[in-house]
Amino acid sequence: MSRYLIKRILHGLVSVIIVVIAVMLLVYNAIDREKIFMQNPLIQKKSSNEKIAFKYQTWEDYGYLEYVPYSDWLNELAANGEIDESTRAAVISFGETAADDSAQTAEYVRKFTEYHKSKGYTVERLDAVYQTNKQMAKGGAQRLYAYKKTPIIVRMWKYFTGVIKIDNIHKANEVVGKRGISFTLHDPAYGGEKFSPAIMGNGTKNKYLLYFDNKFPFIHQNLISVNLGLSYSINYNVDVWDTMVQPQGSIVQKDTYYPTGYVAKSSNDLHTLTYSEGSLKLGGEFMARKYVDDYTMTTSEKSGMSKMGYSFLIGIIASFIAYMLGIPLGIVMSRNQNKLLDKIGTAYIVFIIAVPSLAYIFMFRAIGLAFGWPITFNGSPTAYILPIISLALPSIGGLMKWTRRYMIDQKNSDYVKFARSGGLSESEIFRGHILKNAMIYIVHGIPGTILGALVGAIITERVYTVPGTGGMLINAITYYDNAATVGVAMFYALLSVTSLILGDVLMSMVDPRISFTSKGR
Repeated sequence: MSRYLIKRILHGLVSVIIVVIAVMLLVYNAIDREKIFMQNPLIQKKSSNEKIAFKYQTWEDYGYLEYVPYSDWLNELAANGEIDESTRAAVISFGETAADDSAQTAEYVRKFTEYHKSKGYTVERLDAVYQTNKQMAKGGAQRLYAYKKTPIIVRMWKYFTGVIKIDNIHKANEVVGKRGISFTLHDPAYGGEKFSPAIMGNGTKNKYLLYFDNKFPFIHQNLISVNLGLSYSINYNVDVWDTMVQPQGSIVQKDTYYPTGYVAKSSNDLHTLTYSEGSLKLGGEFMARKYVDDYTMTTSEKSGMSKMGYSFLIGIIASFIAYMLGIPLGIVMSRNQNKLLDKIGTAYIVFIIAVPSLAYIFMFRAIGLAFGWPITFNGSPTAYILPIISLALPSIGGLMKWTRRYMIDQKNSDYVKFARSGGLSESEIFRGHILKNAMIYIVHGIPGTILGALVGAIITERVYTVPGTGGMLINAITYYDNAATVGVAMFYALLSVTSLILGDVLMSMVDPRISFTSKGR
């Protein structure tokens, strides 16, 4: 079994890598990199040379190229001791045109150009831009920089090696007290009185490495971080994974128990405390009243769940309803083959398969409107009804179809005929043989159903404006958010591979006859 699992996991990981490579080749080679600025909130505020420099800096931030401004090169030379500070200060300001450079500055501009061209960079100099009234245009200051496109192979390597990052006690430069990891049964974020286990670090990037709260998935950890790439349209400059798992909604204030013992109404989520060097000192009395070290950076408490939380809650309830109804109805159909109940069930299956999903979703939406149910998701209990119905009903049809098929196949099997000839009653045959064997195929899809709820339902969530993960891939493609496209594709691929492996494992648990250790496996 273990040998089989290792083999499947390795094959699965290779499949995920191939999928991600294919998506990266497509989005980074076939799509113009200018497209990423379609939803950028800052690009509209830039103009002239400043706008060009901003684009190159952004392209570097998102891995398209390496960008080296002239000033950064000089600062690096000074930091390495290759030039002294006085020289750096003398040549860092270059002329509005090349003709305006001093002799010393011109020499360093030449060195900058020759050095970077020898390394394969393209060097560009933008002269100062003036308006017609001879005043310098906004953002028109002169620029000098070098850039080099990042090869796709290098980009892929950086992406895969940076997907998983593990926090450790050497992440923080300076800490108060001894570096290490501690365990507590009474989380200080709750005032130290509530029983709530937590693992905390000192010297780590995150103060809380593991903790519990009342938000999905209820157990949280910051020890291992997932990095799927920075979004630049869907959620500007926020990692795709964080976009899926961070709470949404309005800011909530509650009693906050700060490390110093100070208690105040605040929206600070102390479970997200991260290290920021020197922040305690820079914050003065305001920070000193709340914090005892440089773990001062937090995110805000929000009233809603995360995108993944909404998708999972709706998806898992719909799946539960589908299994609770679809399997029993499929069994009833198989036991009444070609009779009235079977024909009614078949008509429903044909309808739900033949009619486009968008059509019956809008039909359910119209019916819900007649009952006064919310057709736009607002977080209230009744707002969940229509999305759940829209997801559950087609799943019920699918489960009815396959359960009926497997049950009928088993009824016509040779072992059932032998059981009848042996004197077993139909009920005994049904319970002891037919049902058990038919369920083997059904349970294979359970892990996929559960994990599939995490990715949400694209059409359903868009129709009912559910703030889930379902529309992320569509939005990423629509707004040319290439990093989000790659990140979401990788997430989907990992879930698909995981669900297949878990389905095989579940099948072997249900039926001992299935073995993954036999010869040839």
